[in-house]
Amino acid sequence: MRLFHGARSSRNQEKGFFCYRYFKWILWFSISFYFFSSFLITRHKPSSSISRTTVAQNEASRALIIEETFNSSLHETHGAGLFNGMKVYVYELPSKYNADWLANERCSTHLFAAEVAVHRALLSSDVRTFDPWEAHFFFVPVYVSCNFSTVNGFPAIGHARSLIAAAIHLVSSQLPFWNRSRGADHVFVASHDFGSCFHTLEDVAIADGVPKFLKNSIVLQTFGVKYEHPCRDVEHVVIPPYISPESVRSTLEESPLTGRRDIFAFFRGKMEVNPKNVSGRFYSKRVRTAIWRRYGGDRRFYLRRQRFAGYQSEIVRSKFCLCPLGWAPWSPRLVESVALGCVPVIIADGIQLPFPAAVPWADISLTVAEGAVDTLGEVLERVAATNLTAIQRNLWDPSVRRALLFNVPMLEGDATWRVLESLAMRLGRSHRRPRASTK
Repeated sequence: MRLFHGARSSRNQEKGFFCYRYFKWILWFSISFYFFSSFLITRHKPSSSISRTTVAQNEASRALIIEETFNSSLHETHGAGLFNGMKVYVYELPSKYNADWLANERCSTHLFAAEVAVHRALLSSDVRTFDPWEAHFFFVPVYVSCNFSTVNGFPAIGHARSLIAAAIHLVSSQLPFWNRSRGADHVFVASHDFGSCFHTLEDVAIADGVPKFLKNSIVLQTFGVKYEHPCRDVEHVVIPPYISPESVRSTLEESPLTGRRDIFAFFRGKMEVNPKNVSGRFYSKRVRTAIWRRYGGDRRFYLRRQRFAGYQSEIVRSKFCLCPLGWAPWSPRLVESVALGCVPVIIADGIQLPFPAAVPWADISLTVAEGAVDTLGEVLERVAATNLTAIQRNLWDPSVRRALLFNVPMLEGDATWRVLESLAMRLGRSHRRPRASTK
């Protein structure tokens, strides 16, 4: 009897254990299904902006899941909150307008590559919509800076106008949105010397002006000045030139921002001294020539005219980095010097700098007039003896560096993020008004 009773007892225990595991599994499944359903409902609710302070106390578990979603997906929450629910439709153009150019690796890495980086970031952003009827803006991804000359290796943009015109003809003939607004809510990138004028020489760019088919659109362009100029005669957002975030991170891993800076004033790049050729007469308005002649023999100045692939290692060792104009007022050195903690010395009269609301240019840089380069040495010595430390403290703020770099995928506060902020301020141009009110 004891043996029988023990066996029966054992069977009862096994049965009870089975039931316990069964109901435990059912309970786990039910709770998981509830949380998953709640998450889906919350995620797909139109124009919702999750707030940590509005979750009821008796929904602590649900709040935890929402909190994790908030932290792991900046676009779902921030996109609705900071961008007023703004949505961007990205046209899917034939590859000849963009992807085919990527066969040349330089297309996505050179100083004009913002056109590629913005496109890629938008493709993976939650601001993107696949429904053009709910879009506030329409991004037209045409790469015009990747046609590198076989003679000198520089980008040749003579085809830019015809390529963009062809893209506009295509989108306007297949979908109604271009004609609906006459292109006012369509966005293009012109990340080269004189932006939407599409020429490297200023006199030709001025003569050509902005093409008529872009006059009503929004152009993201590196060219920006504070005075009247034909190449800014279009609704535009001034963006930084492209510098690889990976190259910056790699340099800072080798040499931290707060490391030794044994170079007083640094510049490496084209410094034309022959006045008889085109560059000698027009390039940099001869400002770089003046700098070379005045300070080429000055030990305080580390000036180099030759190319050097690892020159970022020189920037991170420098206190001041000269940023004189080239063909156009802007220069990639503006971004590189800021990103690597070297105080940019801007020598480009009337330049309009990117994202002034996010980058406190007056607190992180110096400005010297083009006609005052002879005083450059005295200006830098005076700053070094007085407030260099304060400038560096402002300059080394990580948010400043992030605002000038294009990341893929987009990061909160980076250059593409700032572009979207700028577009959100132009929602009045959109045919479709935002659901959320402007904050």
